[in-house]
Amino acid sequence: MQKIPDSQLLKSKLLIELHFLPSIEYFCAIQKFDNIVLEKNENFVKQSYRNRTYILSSNGPLRLTIPLVAYHQKVLIREVEIDYTTRWQTSMWRTLESAYAKSPFFEHYSVDLRKILFNGQTNLFEMNKSFLSMCLKWLKWEKAISESVTYEKNIPESVTDMRSLISAKKDFSRREIYNPQIYHQVFGNNFAPNLSLLDLVFCEGPTSASLVKTSQKRN
Repeated sequence: MQKIPDSQLLKSKLLIELHFLPSIEYFCAIQKFDNIVLEKNENFVKQSYRNRTYILSSNGPLRLTIPLVAYHQKVLIREVEIDYTTRWQTSMWRTLESAYAKSPFFEHYSVDLRKILFNGQTNLFEMNKSFLSMCLKWLKWEKAISESVTYEKNIPESVTDMRSLISAKKDFSRREIYNPQIYHQVFGNNFAPNLSLLDLVFCEGPTSASLVKTSQKRN
């Protein structure tokens, strides 16, 4: 990935897709940008972070997935709907409680999380946007957030394009974004890197932002 001077990053925009409860790597990618444009006009990509994330359970890293209405052809991300034929929010919440109820900051931050999880939002893009806003509030990051108007393959030089760069099909170590910094986790003796920001915030609370900053690769 091309190295961009810090002075330029603060003056430019980042174009990136939304993820579900994004990973620490995602926040390493966006931290230096003041202006973030969310790609609203891409085609939905299956088996991606757009509707999945990873937390730490007693058995190791565990994937959480938002069930979606089945589509048999390409569909724009802004049109993807969440499937509520099962009580997936209740199941997911119980999993989160089991994983983090004993973490130092779960009680403080979980109120925000539960409110969004159970708000009945039917649109995946809108739910992910709410979760992103929640995470930015937790980190105390002020970002100007906007959405793409159309899908553009070629974008201006002033915009850094990271669309689909953070792929669930490739390990984070193959990208020049995230350098894991160890923090105390609830389970296990071996550190599990690049989980959802939830894991970091529930374990580290107010110091999470500084840890994200030190986790960004500088090449």
